[in-house]
Amino acid sequence: MSTATLDGTVSGEREPWTADELTERLRAVSAERYHDRHPFNVRMHEGDLSPGELRRWIANRFHYQRHIPVKDALILAKFDDPGLRRGWLRRIRDHDGERPGDGGIERWLRLGEAAGLGRDELTDASRTLPGVRLAVEGYVNFCRLRPALDAVAASLTELSAPDLMRTRIAAFEKHYPWIDTDGLAYFRGRVEQGGRDGREALGLVRAWARTREQQERAVAALAFKCDVLWALLDAVDRGPAGAGTKE
Repeated sequence: MSTATLDGTVSGEREPWTADELTERLRAVSAERYHDRHPFNVRMHEGDLSPGELRRWIANRFHYQRHIPVKDALILAKFDDPGLRRGWLRRIRDHDGERPGDGGIERWLRLGEAAGLGRDELTDASRTLPGVRLAVEGYVNFCRLRPALDAVAASLTELSAPDLMRTRIAAFEKHYPWIDTDGLAYFRGRVEQGGRDGREALGLVRAWARTREQQERAVAALAFKCDVLWALLDAVDRGPAGAGTKE
């Protein structure tokens, strides 16, 4: 049983980490578990994917891309502060666009077209691999059901996104010249957006996670998100040839 001590602390409670210690632990999760280490991503960046494998990834990853503004809307709905809502709304606009033909989802569709995929092949969810659907639904439900701290902490994979995007752009330009470089606009845009979004989310987590329990929840949430991205690639890597496309 916890009891109050003379200095105002409560015996039996663990000391919280400092904000910098929390940041260090969060960055360690990304360094150890981010999906840049997944064998499929490694093969992609080394130029070892066949055109069919690359198209399978583009088609199935779109199922995740199209749900990014959905999970962000669920997170936004948890905020009581109008300023926070306005700031987070920018993420939805980044993906849905300000107008038709704009935004990250549109740029991913153009990536698919540059790789030889029709838009119907990307937008037809019935072609999505079951493992990809489960991973994406798991993440969306996490953002729907968990507190704002957990949902925002899960988004901290954005901290690692800029470096991954730079690596991916260089790999595509070097190893997959059959994909028109205009199709890489999504990756280029995420270099700046990912860094900005990651810094913003980290600031919120540092401010909100004051107790050790909250801090450990934040670390666990980021680990969960890394697992989601890893599971998605597992499904794509092991999927049958042509899964998600008409091939």
